[in-house]
Amino acid sequence: MAERKRQTLVGEVVSDSMEKTVVVQVTRKIPHPVYRKFVKRFKKHLAHVESVEPKVGDIVQISAMRPMSKRKRWRVSEIIRESVKIG
Repeated sequence: MAERKRQTLVGEVVSDSMEKTVVVQVTRKIPHPVYRKFVKRFKKHLAHVESVEPKVGDIVQISAMRPMSKRKRWRVSEIIRESVKIG
Protein backbone atom coordinates (compact mmCIF):
# COMPACT_ATOMS: atom_id res chain seq x y z
CA MET A 1 0.00 0.00 0.00
CA ALA A 2 1.34 3.46 -0.93
CA GLU A 3 2.15 5.95 1.79
CA ARG A 4 -0.20 8.92 1.78
CA LYS A 5 1.02 12.46 1.25
CA ARG A 6 1.54 14.32 4.53
CA GLN A 7 0.42 17.89 5.13
CA THR A 8 3.22 20.46 4.79
CA LEU A 9 3.47 24.12 5.79
CA VAL A 10 6.11 26.82 5.26
CA GLY A 11 7.04 29.24 8.03
CA GLU A 12 9.77 31.19 9.81
CA VAL A 13 11.71 29.93 12.83
CA VAL A 14 11.09 32.36 15.71
CA SER A 15 12.76 30.39 18.54
CA ASP A 16 15.42 27.69 18.74
CA SER A 17 16.20 27.77 22.47
CA MET A 18 14.86 24.25 23.17
CA GLU A 19 16.68 20.98 22.52
CA LYS A 20 15.54 19.19 19.33
CA THR A 21 12.56 21.58 19.00
CA VAL A 22 11.98 24.88 17.20
CA VAL A 23 9.00 27.23 17.11
CA VAL A 24 7.81 27.93 13.56
CA GLN A 25 5.46 30.84 12.82
CA VAL A 26 3.24 30.15 9.80
CA THR A 27 1.70 33.19 8.08
CA ARG A 28 -1.38 33.05 5.88
CA LYS A 29 -3.24 35.84 4.12
CA ILE A 30 -7.04 35.81 4.16
CA PRO A 31 -9.45 38.36 2.67
CA HIS A 32 -11.35 40.47 5.21
CA PRO A 33 -15.01 39.38 5.10
CA VAL A 34 -16.36 42.92 4.56
CA TYR A 35 -13.55 45.03 3.09
CA ARG A 36 -11.82 42.31 1.00
CA LYS A 37 -8.37 43.60 1.99
CA PHE A 38 -5.91 40.77 2.67
CA VAL A 39 -5.12 40.43 6.37
CA LYS A 40 -2.23 38.40 7.81
CA ARG A 41 -3.01 35.64 10.31
CA PHE A 42 -0.27 33.88 12.30
CA LYS A 43 -0.01 30.53 14.04
CA LYS A 44 2.94 29.07 15.94
CA HIS A 45 3.76 25.37 15.75
CA LEU A 46 6.33 23.37 17.71
CA ALA A 47 8.42 21.30 15.30
CA HIS A 48 10.85 18.46 15.96
CA VAL A 49 14.41 18.79 14.61
CA GLU A 50 16.44 15.72 13.67
CA SER A 51 19.04 16.06 10.92
CA VAL A 52 18.84 19.76 9.93
CA GLU A 53 19.83 22.60 12.29
CA PRO A 54 17.59 25.64 11.64
CA LYS A 55 18.34 28.97 13.31
CA VAL A 56 16.12 31.94 14.16
CA GLY A 57 15.03 33.71 10.97
CA ASP A 58 15.33 30.67 8.68
CA ILE A 59 12.41 29.81 6.40
CA VAL A 60 11.62 26.10 6.82
CA GLN A 61 9.14 23.53 5.57
CA ILE A 62 7.42 21.46 8.25
CA SER A 63 5.45 18.26 7.73
CA ALA A 64 2.83 16.59 9.90
CA MET A 65 3.71 13.50 11.96
CA ARG A 66 2.18 11.47 14.75
CA PRO A 67 2.03 13.35 18.09
CA MET A 68 5.41 13.33 19.85
CA SER A 69 4.29 15.27 22.92
CA LYS A 70 1.43 17.48 24.09
CA ARG A 71 2.04 20.27 21.53
CA LYS A 72 4.55 18.73 19.11
CA ARG A 73 2.91 17.35 15.95
CA TRP A 74 5.26 18.67 13.22
CA ARG A 75 8.77 17.84 11.95
CA VAL A 76 11.18 20.16 10.15
CA SER A 77 11.66 18.50 6.76
CA GLU A 78 13.96 21.04 5.07
CA ILE A 79 15.43 24.53 5.28
CA ILE A 80 14.17 26.55 2.32
CA ARG A 81 16.13 29.77 2.97
CA GLU A 82 18.70 30.56 5.63
CA SER A 83 18.66 33.88 7.47
CA VAL A 84 21.25 36.51 6.62
CA LYS A 85 23.36 37.76 9.52
CA ILE A 86 24.48 41.38 9.11
CA GLY A 87 27.57 42.53 10.98
